Amino acid sequence: MAYSPHGRRARFFLSLVPGAVRSEHIIRCLQRLHQHHRGPLIVIWDGVNPHRSVATREFVDQASHWLTLVRLPAYAPELNPVEGAWSWFKRIVVGNFCPDGHGPLRRVLRLARRRLTKRRPLLLGFLRKSGLSLP
Repeated sequence: MAYSPHGRRARFFLSLVPGAVRSEHIIRCLQRLHQHHRGPLIVIWDGVNPHRSVATREFVDQASHWLTLVRLPAYAPELNPVEGAWSWFKRIVVGNFCPDGHGPLRRVLRLARRRLTKRRPLLLGFLRKSGLSLP
């Protein structure tokens, strides 16, 4: 999950993976972000295993001309603005939703992602709650 609150319309990216997230998923997600946003990217992330893997580190080293990583402390969800978005998805979108498989869940989450991109004040609230702000 990633979002950019800059510009006329905020952009919110959601990548869904059935099962455990692995290094190749992280790398593919970073590549897609770069395709959508050609300028430099600053990615704030935690230290879960796929973020620290050899494959991910090699990719990040090769992409250092457009990718900057800011690593959060070991356990600091209150500093991660994406945690606010996850909380919104879990509480508001799928709070009492019981899908029959991944398909219906993916559809609901994608529709919610579109709704969220239109709610710039909410996205900015996720930033403010984490202690970040826009210049």
